[in-house]
Amino acid sequence: MRREFSMGRAAGKNGDRILWTGEESRSGRKGIKWNVLILIILLTFFFTGGALFYVWSRIQVIQLGYEISNAFKEERRLTEANKKLRLEIATLKSYPRIERIATEELRMAKPKPEQVIVIR
Repeated sequence: MRREFSMGRAAGKNGDRILWTGEESRSGRKGIKWNVLILIILLTFFFTGGALFYVWSRIQVIQLGYEISNAFKEERRLTEANKKLRLEIATLKSYPRIERIATEELRMAKPKPEQVIVIR
């Protein structure tokens, strides 16, 4: 690799002086700088994308946890309502209740033995 020295001027109290700086020419560094810059941008992009995906996935897990919890609460509520409804059905189907409604409210009477016809 060939080193090129550039001449620069430095203004100071003593007037103009020529300084040999020993810097390489900029034509050789431009390609490397663009490659490094592109690499850094891509790495930053992938790191940021990965971090955003991780945060999004954690938020989804938390949200699904809340939904599962609410579903379990709803299941318990519906199970309790089902138990109450089954008890109500059993109460409404009870023979003494039906007999009481038939005799008191509908004015029905038990049939006499000669009124009963047995079908086989």
